[in-house]
Amino acid sequence: MKLSWNYLLPALLALALAAIPAPAGLAPHAWYFFAIFAGVVLGLILEPLPGAVLGLIGIAVVAALAPWVLFSPEQLASPGFKPATEALAWALTGFSNSTVWLIFAAFMFALGYERTGLGRRIALLLVKAMGRRTLSLGYAVMLADLALAPFTPSNTARSGGTVFPVISNLPPLYDSRPNDPSARKIGSYIMWVGIASTCVTSSMFLTALAPNLLAAALVEKTAHVHLSWWNWFVAFAPLGFLLLALLPLLAYWLYPPQIKRNDKVPAWAAEELRTLGPLSRKEIILLVLVLAALAAWVFAAAWLDPALVGILVLVAMLLTGVVTWDDVLGNRAAWNTFAWFATLVALAGGLSKVGFVSWFGQLVATHMSGLSPTTAMLVLVSVFYLAHYLFASSTAHTTALLPVILAAGMGIPGIDLQVFALLLGTSLGLMGIITPYGTGPSPVYYGSGYLPSADYWRLGSIFGALFLFTLLALGAPWMMAVFG
Repeated sequence: MKLSWNYLLPALLALALAAIPAPAGLAPHAWYFFAIFAGVVLGLILEPLPGAVLGLIGIAVVAALAPWVLFSPEQLASPGFKPATEALAWALTGFSNSTVWLIFAAFMFALGYERTGLGRRIALLLVKAMGRRTLSLGYAVMLADLALAPFTPSNTARSGGTVFPVISNLPPLYDSRPNDPSARKIGSYIMWVGIASTCVTSSMFLTALAPNLLAAALVEKTAHVHLSWWNWFVAFAPLGFLLLALLPLLAYWLYPPQIKRNDKVPAWAAEELRTLGPLSRKEIILLVLVLAALAAWVFAAAWLDPALVGILVLVAMLLTGVVTWDDVLGNRAAWNTFAWFATLVALAGGLSKVGFVSWFGQLVATHMSGLSPTTAMLVLVSVFYLAHYLFASSTAHTTALLPVILAAGMGIPGIDLQVFALLLGTSLGLMGIITPYGTGPSPVYYGSGYLPSADYWRLGSIFGALFLFTLLALGAPWMMAVFG
């Protein structure tokens, strides 16, 4: 029965909203579009079907009902206007979006890390060098994630699929067992540092979290503000490096391990590295390619679109045998994300197309008219951040709230839209810490047996508050100084 309601509720929500008269100042077709959009978002939260399927359903329904939900009467009355042709063109806009292709290409980078073993080697090298003391081991876990973050847009693949399998081997060396009081010896500390680190690194780089790239696309569509890889990094780097420097130490104080030192871990990592042997040809090629991609993203954006850089690197990976075409075809996560994000970009862009975003922005701006632009901006960022308690998907959160919160800021005179967009975008990774379901790898760490529910919620509240405070108190002034 629960599954049936999960299927029915999104449709019921869309129908219920459509039955309500359009609010004052909003065209009926825009309200009907929002009703369908809201139904898709509820579906993304309840997940009766994969996200890509829900997105396809959404654009298919909108395109089929285009004369009533996508186009105004004035557009329909225009000579030569063809609703069916225009609706199909709108539905396919996401599939030609450069950011969607960048996401796809970056997923292939992660595939290269997996196929060559380079990601695991990097993590083991850090553990070997820094694993003697528990605190330094915490820093090794953080650095392993940081090293992979710029090239891995899925933090689930990066942290849950690469870092976690390595660090899950460490607690048993200290006789620290899951679902047991001995978990607090060292396992609980290591696991918390692992999930907290990936939340910070996910905010630091545009390419470290897939919803970051989605956010950049939505910002460009909604506010016509371009967020480059370099600007994103510069905006968050001072805050990010500060949080990463403090994070293992704060966890050490707030969630202290019982074992402070052990000599077994570096020996274990050294043995694993001996088993791996020297860098393989494919690992060397991949390392050169990802460094070249990073350099192109930073220094060649004026000549090469970032998505084209990603595609060129993928072609090079195929030509050099780092990955095969069968590997590419078999990467279900990449293809699923490609379809998912393409449909969500089209749906979110449709909110602007029908005029809903501008209407909502003006409505919120009216209710915040007494606040200064800076105060209003910080309040809106806080609302956006705390609303993540309601979402089990950063993608759903980004799709549902980013366009409307951004539109609210656009309606307030004096707000610096680039700074506002950067604050919203860079909050996406940080907010994943607040719940055991807040971001992709959260269930992996939560289900490890080392982080009891009460501990996870308590630490999530503490670190979540710390992350939000530093973003507003330190990140906002820095971004206003650099980009204002």
